[in-house]
Amino acid sequence: MTRETDILPHINPFDLFDTEAERLSRHFSHLDAAGWNRPSRCTGWSVRDVLAHLEGEELYNHAVLDDDLGGFHAMLEREGVQDGVAGFNDWCVRHRRDAAVEEVLAEWRHRNGETRRRMRALGRDALLTTSAGPYPAGLQAFHYASEYATHADDVGAPVGDDEFDHRVWWRTEVGVFALAEHSPEVQVEVTAERIWVCSHGASAQVPAPVFVEATVGRLPADHPLDRMLDSARDPELRAELRCLA
Repeated sequence: MTRETDILPHINPFDLFDTEAERLSRHFSHLDAAGWNRPSRCTGWSVRDVLAHLEGEELYNHAVLDDDLGGFHAMLEREGVQDGVAGFNDWCVRHRRDAAVEEVLAEWRHRNGETRRRMRALGRDALLTTSAGPYPAGLQAFHYASEYATHADDVGAPVGDDEFDHRVWWRTEVGVFALAEHSPEVQVEVTAERIWVCSHGASAQVPAPVFVEATVGRLPADHPLDRMLDSARDPELRAELRCLA
């Protein structure tokens, strides 16, 4: 298992998690009915559904913090939730569609705030019992921060000009770390302007924002990644770059 002290020591993962959670909270505060019902980038989900997904995920987050994954899985069984993560995500959304959005928002803010406080208090190297086994709290916070940044983009939460570059580059660094963790056979080299990636004979040099979108599975189907490749293996390389969604 990779130790937290070996990974991204110059970045505070808890600060990133706080920043992206606060970005989502601010954005949600300004939505009217039309805004809540607008489609997100998540296929089949409205902006409201993304909130429901985030609030539902706190069941898992708190089970991890409470070292009670057994109780979490027992709850899923009682609710008839099947098909792994996809089934859980679908249930989180369906289960909250009849609730008032104000209630779901308040509950998410409360439970997520508790998650962030508890993780920060544990510190970067404290081990959490996750569904993938023991894992450092700091690395888990990087994953959470990346997911929140992705969903902030999914729902159109604003990103200021003064934070855009910093946000792209920390997400790039987290993507490189996650790719090494998820697909160690993929070679990655970061330069000042582009990211070089290579796997099984397919290689590409892509701008950092494109790399970030690839790692979280948000590149449009018609994105011209193939024109950046040195071979014609676009679908395979796309699949291998997806490591954070």
